[in-house]
Amino acid sequence: MSSYQYHITSLLEKMSDTDKDFRFMALTDLITELQKESLTLDVDSEDKICQRLMQLLGDKNGEVSNLAVKCLGPLVSKVKGSRVESIVDTLGANMLQSNDQLRDISTMGLKMLISELHSSSLAAPVSLRICSKLTNALTYPKLEVQIQLECLDILSEVLHKFGTLVQSQHEKVQAALLPLLVNTRVAVRKRTSVAIGFLVQTESNTLFEELLNHVMGNLMKPNKYVQSYIVCVNVISRYAGHRFGERLKTIVPKVAEFAQTADDNDDLRESAIQVLESCVLWCPREIQGFTSDIIDLALQYICYDPNYNYDAEEDEYDDDYLDDEEDYSDDEDMSWKVRRACAKCLTAVIQARPELLSDIYSRVSPVLVSRFKEREQSVKLDIFSTYSALLRQTGTCKNIIVAEDEMADISPLTQLASQVDSIIKGLQKQLSDKKARQSCFMLLSDLVVVLPGCLAAYVDILIPALQNSISDKTNSSNVKISSLTFLRTLITHHSPEVFSPYLSSTLACVIGAIQDNFYKVISEALLVSEKLVYVIRPSTSDPATTSPPKTQEHSVALFNATLYRLKEADLDQEVKERAISCMGELISHMGDILQPQLGIALPLFLDRLRNEITRLTTVKALTVIATSNLDINVDIILSETFPLLGSFLRKMNRALKLSTLELLDKLLLKYTSSISLEIISDLINEFPRLISESDLHLSQLTLQLVSRLSQTIPQSMEKIPESVLPAALTLIRSPLLQGSALRAMSDFFCSIVKSGNSNLTFVKIVQHLTNPVYNPSPATQPANSPLAVHKQAFYSTSSCIAAMAINCATPPELESVVSKLLECLKSSSKSDSVHLFALLTLGEIGKHGDLSQHEDLQNAIMISFNSSSEDVKSAASYALGSISVGNLNLYLPFILSEIQGNTKRQYLLLHSLKEIITSMSGHERSVTILKNYVPDVWNLLVRYLDCTEEGSRNVVAECMGKLMLIDHEALLPKLLEYTSSSSTHAKSTVVTAVKYTVVEEPQPIDPMLRIHIGQFLSLIDDNDLNVRRHALVTLNSIAHNKPVLIRDHLDEILPRVYKETTIKLKREVEMGPFKYPVDDALDNRKAAFECMYTILQSCIDKLNIFQFLEHVELGLKDVPDVKMLTYLMVIRLINLNPNAIVLKLDNIIEPLRETFQSKLKDICPIGQEVEKAYELKKNAMRTVVALKKVPDAETHPSFVDFMKKIRANKETDHLLDEVLKSNQRSQEENPMEY
Repeated sequence: MSSYQYHITSLLEKMSDTDKDFRFMALTDLITELQKESLTLDVDSEDKICQRLMQLLGDKNGEVSNLAVKCLGPLVSKVKGSRVESIVDTLGANMLQSNDQLRDISTMGLKMLISELHSSSLAAPVSLRICSKLTNALTYPKLEVQIQLECLDILSEVLHKFGTLVQSQHEKVQAALLPLLVNTRVAVRKRTSVAIGFLVQTESNTLFEELLNHVMGNLMKPNKYVQSYIVCVNVISRYAGHRFGERLKTIVPKVAEFAQTADDNDDLRESAIQVLESCVLWCPREIQGFTSDIIDLALQYICYDPNYNYDAEEDEYDDDYLDDEEDYSDDEDMSWKVRRACAKCLTAVIQARPELLSDIYSRVSPVLVSRFKEREQSVKLDIFSTYSALLRQTGTCKNIIVAEDEMADISPLTQLASQVDSIIKGLQKQLSDKKARQSCFMLLSDLVVVLPGCLAAYVDILIPALQNSISDKTNSSNVKISSLTFLRTLITHHSPEVFSPYLSSTLACVIGAIQDNFYKVISEALLVSEKLVYVIRPSTSDPATTSPPKTQEHSVALFNATLYRLKEADLDQEVKERAISCMGELISHMGDILQPQLGIALPLFLDRLRNEITRLTTVKALTVIATSNLDINVDIILSETFPLLGSFLRKMNRALKLSTLELLDKLLLKYTSSISLEIISDLINEFPRLISESDLHLSQLTLQLVSRLSQTIPQSMEKIPESVLPAALTLIRSPLLQGSALRAMSDFFCSIVKSGNSNLTFVKIVQHLTNPVYNPSPATQPANSPLAVHKQAFYSTSSCIAAMAINCATPPELESVVSKLLECLKSSSKSDSVHLFALLTLGEIGKHGDLSQHEDLQNAIMISFNSSSEDVKSAASYALGSISVGNLNLYLPFILSEIQGNTKRQYLLLHSLKEIITSMSGHERSVTILKNYVPDVWNLLVRYLDCTEEGSRNVVAECMGKLMLIDHEALLPKLLEYTSSSSTHAKSTVVTAVKYTVVEEPQPIDPMLRIHIGQFLSLIDDNDLNVRRHALVTLNSIAHNKPVLIRDHLDEILPRVYKETTIKLKREVEMGPFKYPVDDALDNRKAAFECMYTILQSCIDKLNIFQFLEHVELGLKDVPDVKMLTYLMVIRLINLNPNAIVLKLDNIIEPLRETFQSKLKDICPIGQEVEKAYELKKNAMRTVVALKKVPDAETHPSFVDFMKKIRANKETDHLLDEVLKSNQRSQEENPMEY
């Protein structure tokens, strides 16, 4: 006998012992053994353990029987399926026994088994067996009520977790459940409805129709169980989704009728209204035709309170009102349930139909405000919650509302502003109610965020209530925190002058909160103090005239309170950071008044800088001080601060390095005279390691800091040639350098040249920059490239040299540079790299100055058009367009003539024309000059609308789009004509041109374009694949840059976009002996999904989310590129509308599971794309992490099982940990985004 068999035998003997303690300990040991992965039971051991556990379920000792149940969980995975089925039989039989203890234990055992069934091979037969036994039991005519309830509970769990596995039993289950809807016991009827809800998720359409016919048939005829059927309809509407929506035309009117005719049956009326709420939430598309009627019904019954006279209350209201209200009681009155249901129903309408905001403000808002006087506390809080939901929805759509304000007669924001007075009057009485006050403040916080400044006239009402709430020692910490939060929000969104009359009392109140014992109250009070600083002194522009009376008294009082917390060492981390920030604001805003106290506070900042936990917050606080308008003397800490800041630049903490560089920049700007050259010299040694392509933002800030140094302390530039300059020269050759980092590099070179250092002259810097081009070496030349440096490095270098030549060089130096570049360009012996560099630099210089005095420049550029190098030809095109900007009258006619007469250079010359239009369309003076040539240029472009070369058409489209911004009234109608052209090339060009017309900034063309945009985007429905793709790309650009243009057309546009997500045109391409699959519609599908992703963010209020999700589900099963987009959409939907995801959770999980189960080579068979496949899995895991935020996801059986399998697999487990750590780092670096 093996050791494990001996041990099991020993445990079995103890499990049969007469001593209950032995039995208990044996079961404990058995659980430990069963949880070991290495344990494998033989047939004999399986049989004995199962038999003995079944016997112990009936043990007289409760602790032993409970422990026996716990053994069943780990036992399931160790025994064969037949044993589990035998256990199910025994437990099922025990459930029907009259022995209460055995029945309860057996019920627990079945639930334990269900929760531990993960293997589909085992789950299918076992769940079928459980389902069969429970269904049979429920059909027994004289089954005890308690047994019925237990059976229904377990059946619900089986249907919820294994609904698809027990489909063969669905008909029997439904047949057993329907009679129970008329059971005499309410509890049985309710649990039956829950079970039916889980059943409809997976049952067939035929059974679903039978169910609805049965339920609706009974609703249509009078019977005493109407409410039971109404509750059942409510559950079905939630779980059936779109299938239920198809029957709403018959269901909603009948349910509304019950709500209207329920007489004194408040429970029935409540249930009917709950059905309507559920329909609004889960069938938003189908319910649209009934929304107005539902709102009317909810508004009617939210005022339904037949046993209370509110008018009498208003007439007789006195100080004892609240006490009298609390004494009021009527146990028979259930009308409050109806009012609560109406409030929740209105909340559902607000959340599901944001496009109805204007209507809601005109119809719903006044009624809600009038109901602030609600006597039932729970209902009152629900009404507050409903109004807060309205305000938050307004805030969510605020940008859209503002954008559309000019197009609407009355916007929701205007309506809200007109109702503020009634809102305050409605809340005024409630502010004296301690139970309601917290909710009032939360509602007012939402109001002032949506409508800043709206409460200025009511501060005299709000401040006393806030002071009372914060100062009252009997209030809970949560009430104080909510009050302080609202006070901070109030101050933030109003001008400081509003609070001046109440400053003394408010300040005393906040200082009292700073002295509180609870750290969260202290923390919130310090945040309020930061805002109060601006009330104490609204402005520092002129301290002599902008300091109200008592400014010094108030400043010192707040300083002392903050200093007390700043000095304390054993405080919560949050309080430490808030105290540092508050002190920073105080000194920044009132440092001149607090001059005597600075000797105490500033050394504390130095101590906090030395503390690893508080140094980042301290750096930010010192930055605030350094940006102050006041002359604040910080000399006592300056000499010790710089070495500490220098050491921070060596740390791994990126956020600390970024904040440190920002602080150093501000200190150099403000305290130049107090900073010694020695301190700066040590600091400069830290700069080179920060200048790298691995972190361009860090490099940008470092270069900006050196530029600041050159301006404030020019003598510090002595060390730059040996330290910073080599790092900058390396970075400028990076292929990643562009945008703001490149501008910082350009400013850096200009600044060091202007510093006057003999080693940093214009000539020497130019020599350093051009040396890798003129004299390439292995150290500077990229591998396997014919060019001297990377292509992007040519653009970076030419940009920097041109900036120096224009801003720093003397006229002779500028002339020398241009002449030398021109000589290089004309020399045929020079390399392509030199020609490329010369062309780009001449173009950059010519863009900012007239180079027409060099008569041979134009010819030299035109000769470069014949170069064998494509890069040189492209640079020549850029150069010709750029120098034309400096002298349009000379060069533009020449370019137009060349385009018409030289077909070989046509594409390059069109690029030159594009460069002219792009460079000049952004400046008013340039536009005036260019406008004279618009007709000629337009007529030329029209000729090439349908040219065969796609590259040329794209350039033509961009030129046309930019020209329409200059003269839209004349050009837009002309462009519209070509949307009906017979040429597919012309239609592609036209719709692409619109993309370049739509920019983020408001343009005069916008109103006219908004009217006609539908005609352009109708090309999404064109017969040609390429035309549709270009139209989709344009739609995506508009949705991103200016969604207001398409909002009115989405009803026509979205079906076309959805249609494009379903089209696949697959074929096989032969390449030698191999065949490769090709999908011609893939680019269109990707473009369509990109449109969906963008529209989801900018126009979510116009979407039918469930229809949208149907196409997202298709994308989850598509190729990797499309999957990546749909993962992003799911994550965005989770944040915007998590309730919609709940119903589709199973459909989302399954494609994710398939992605994780696929091998990398199966996802992307080409070796180079393995990394792409890994990124796909990583994005899938990010989606899984986001799904955890979905309501009830953590208890959803499919999701729980999915997460267990992820953790059980080493690869996915590691990937999950990696994503969680990445999210945590992002949250630490960007806390405002979370």
